[in-house]
Amino acid sequence: MIVLEYKLKGKNEQFRRIDDAIRTAQFIRNKCIRLWRDNRGINKTLMFRHNTELRATYPWCHNLNSHACQASVERAAKSIDKFYSDLKDSSIRKKSYPKFKKHSRSVEYKQSGWKVAENRKKLTITDKTGIGSFKLIGSRNLHFYQLEQIKRMRLIRRADGYYAQFSVKIDRTEVREKTGTAIGLDMGLRYLLADSNFNFVLPPQFLRKAEKRLQRLQRRVSKKYDKQRKKNKEKQSNNYHKSRIRLARQHLKVSRQRKDFAIKLARCVVISNDIVAFEDLKVKNLVKNKHLSKSISDASWGILRQWIEYFGKVFDVETIAIPAHFTSQDCYQCGNRIKKSLSTRTHVCSCGLVLDRDTLAGRNILNAARKACKSRLATL
Repeated sequence: MIVLEYKLKGKNEQFRRIDDAIRTAQFIRNKCIRLWRDNRGINKTLMFRHNTELRATYPWCHNLNSHACQASVERAAKSIDKFYSDLKDSSIRKKSYPKFKKHSRSVEYKQSGWKVAENRKKLTITDKTGIGSFKLIGSRNLHFYQLEQIKRMRLIRRADGYYAQFSVKIDRTEVREKTGTAIGLDMGLRYLLADSNFNFVLPPQFLRKAEKRLQRLQRRVSKKYDKQRKKNKEKQSNNYHKSRIRLARQHLKVSRQRKDFAIKLARCVVISNDIVAFEDLKVKNLVKNKHLSKSISDASWGILRQWIEYFGKVFDVETIAIPAHFTSQDCYQCGNRIKKSLSTRTHVCSCGLVLDRDTLAGRNILNAARKACKSRLATL
């Protein structure tokens, strides 16, 4: 399954109706969560029945496509299933209790309620919401896929406009030449990646570079925020919303820069090696460090790992997650454990090995991967 995204070109009235459809989907999801809270133990079938009752009770719910309403019920059921699975997992301390959505940004359609033109350049919403037709703007050509392969369509609101995502059912596989090499990757803050071959990738620090502009935009938002309007339950001024959108667009730009950098780096790493071993970091726990949380978030280790695993499946490359315990403490040559603080950047062992601690961690990660799959790495 791949996801293709296009920007929508339309009128402001159409975008306002998309917002109404998003609020309707949010309303149905929250009602299903409320039903589950009041009646613990109910199954998905009863939620679907409750959805039918809501569509019969509220005419504006009936305007949204029935499959889109069902998709909202599935979202609620998914959050409930996630809560029960977390209860069974003792390693998860904070359980993800289902919450009510306040600011949803998308509505999902299945295979009805929308239509793509034959030239694949126009999207039409055909339900009773009156959203209408949009021109699709994007670099990916939908002509490579049959319309029957598109299983779901999602309308998304972002800071810089509205987008349509198409979920296409296809197995993406690419052929590459075998390199006969394996690599161990250590993720850090001084170096984003330090591999076992003495190669280093510096962190791009997109958030740090954009920090001054973000602070300036945030001050503008704060200056234009009127507490008296909030107290009187009045809407904020148009200038406040304009400044808020500018700030949101800058944050969106930073997140896109991180994603783009992670995709390109992960692809390079995967196609250059037959085996890729990396640290199994618990990023959610690491960001609790108040001194390093911003730098860890800016490094985006989780996004990088996600794309390494994805490209590993695409190019048929083995990707192995190795626990990070003592990878920078143990000497890979003699096995002695030499404890060192984070400020100590060089590993010095009694066996004579002097090595950068990040490269040492990459070597230990690679050795652990070799032990995990001896048969696969026997020829390397």
